[in-house]
Amino acid sequence: YTPGGSSSGSAAAIAAGMVPLAIGTQTIGSMIRPAAFCGVVGFKPTHGRIPADGVIAHSPTFDTVGLFAADVAGVTFAAAVLCDGWRSVEPSDRPLLGVPAGRYLERASGEALQAFRAQVERLRSVGFTVRAVETFEDFDQVVADQRTINRYEIAQTHADWFPRFGELYREETAAAIRDGLEMAEADYRRALRAREQFRDRLGALMADAGIDLWITPAATGPAPRGIASTGNPIMSLPWSYVGWPSVGIPAGRPRSGLPLGLQCVGRSGADEETLNWVAGLEAVFSAAG
Repeated sequence: YTPGGSSSGSAAAIAAGMVPLAIGTQTIGSMIRPAAFCGVVGFKPTHGRIPADGVIAHSPTFDTVGLFAADVAGVTFAAAVLCDGWRSVEPSDRPLLGVPAGRYLERASGEALQAFRAQVERLRSVGFTVRAVETFEDFDQVVADQRTINRYEIAQTHADWFPRFGELYREETAAAIRDGLEMAEADYRRALRAREQFRDRLGALMADAGIDLWITPAATGPAPRGIASTGNPIMSLPWSYVGWPSVGIPAGRPRSGLPLGLQCVGRSGADEETLNWVAGLEAVFSAAG
């Protein structure tokens, strides 16, 4: 079965016990999805909180350096060293959890949604408040705008290299670059403005509903068989689109016996609080086995 996207080697190394800590990067879902498939913890901080100096860019608007470990304590220990401006936070009350109901969740498979509903009920049974909120009515447009930004930026990033070394690129990457070269700058600028507006609306919705953490399936289902596909990153797309901190934690296994993860998303810049709260959720699922 596939271990996931482009940072899957790091996730698999944690799962195999080869290393206690590993670094990865996420543009759309290349950390949260591998963490889910491999049954480990993945932490994608707020965009830019871990410097990306020296990383060959894909899409600088989205590219984020993050961490894998066996548990939330492990990524928190490393995040305190690597994240710029890290703050100590005191344990706080249980967060109010939000579920983004609607078109977004419909992208998950039936198996993933069944497992997610069981995860939500488990959290409610131990005293967490979980509130479903209708959102992402324009999810298809969000996906389209993310693609525009992503493709345009990868084409610009590789503008010097691709004409000289194009035959050495993986075909999927070369196709993305060619696609980006056909995009107009005006469309790119419009997509950036749409992203800012979406982020503002989502932040206001979170505040109005009193939500501290969003919770969602970490992937559309368990890892696909074989290595022809790395799985679908769509469950991570809106959160990478806005650059907010995300944590993927193991949260059980369906009938297939393969790991399934829970994705937890906090407010921009609130990485410390997010990890603190997610440690409490991790304890619930660890106790449940």
